[in-house]
Amino acid sequence: MFTGLERRPTAQKLARRAAIERRAERTGKSFRRHPGRHALERVFLKPLLKAALQSTGLYARGVRNATSPVIRNLSLQFPDLPAAFDGFRILHLSDLHIDCVEHLADAVADSLAGLDADVCLMTGDYRFAIEGACDASWAGMRRVLSNVTAPDGVYAILGNHDPCEMAEGLESMNVEMLINDSVELRRGRSSIWIAGTDDSYDYRFDDLPAAMSQIPPSGFKVLLAHTPDAYRSAYEADVHLYLCGHTHAGQIRLPFIGSVIQNSEAPRAYTHGYWNHHGMHGYTSAGIGASMLPVRFNCPPEIVVIELRRTQTR
Repeated sequence: MFTGLERRPTAQKLARRAAIERRAERTGKSFRRHPGRHALERVFLKPLLKAALQSTGLYARGVRNATSPVIRNLSLQFPDLPAAFDGFRILHLSDLHIDCVEHLADAVADSLAGLDADVCLMTGDYRFAIEGACDASWAGMRRVLSNVTAPDGVYAILGNHDPCEMAEGLESMNVEMLINDSVELRRGRSSIWIAGTDDSYDYRFDDLPAAMSQIPPSGFKVLLAHTPDAYRSAYEADVHLYLCGHTHAGQIRLPFIGSVIQNSEAPRAYTHGYWNHHGMHGYTSAGIGASMLPVRFNCPPEIVVIELRRTQTR
């Protein structure tokens, strides 16, 4: 269960984000970090890459790969995890981009069926596009969430693809949005805290101090961030587990080389899978959906289940 902390209404938490969107709409000036690159990808790179993959017969295989999610199971040990949470299971979903390709939502929902977790945590990017309304993503998100089993609830942050409209839509599906704030999950007298920061990539509206402000220094802290870039600040804030996505682990990974594009300022080792920063555990999900083209190679979409274990001491 979670505690009834003093929490601001979502509309209030989104006020600055909404102002960014309105300003861009009014002035026609993009707030994106790389607006020119997005235009280049849409007009030139996307059709060129698609044509190249189709001509070699690889496009259909890439789409099949992109609609074949795998389940990653991870067990992490913490010396200061409250005993009541030993064995606590987190379902981590990231970068669903759920409308990027037909049948993805069904494939993910089928993979989630019968998968038990205590809480579901989502780290942003629920739609494929970066502009326009979110209408195309609603049916897919409902389909996915209908198969999530998480008695302690579903908590989410926004990514750089997600406008304010996304937060409102997800809340209508019983998702608790964390916009630079936190929530406490309790087991009797013990608790852990889930904190969430807003997007630091395009919106640049992340506020880690605000997200951590209600958490006692001794509290066990799980941080949701869209990118791995805030790993230093999270470590300094005594975060125990850092969950993120955004990078898609490259989406197309080459043999022996891995991903060509990191899309992050974090060290390469922190942009894919499990990592550890001076004792702070981190996981950067390869995500579920895809960007630019709905293809994946050597990088399957992943659903991550993390079990928290208390380190045994003599």
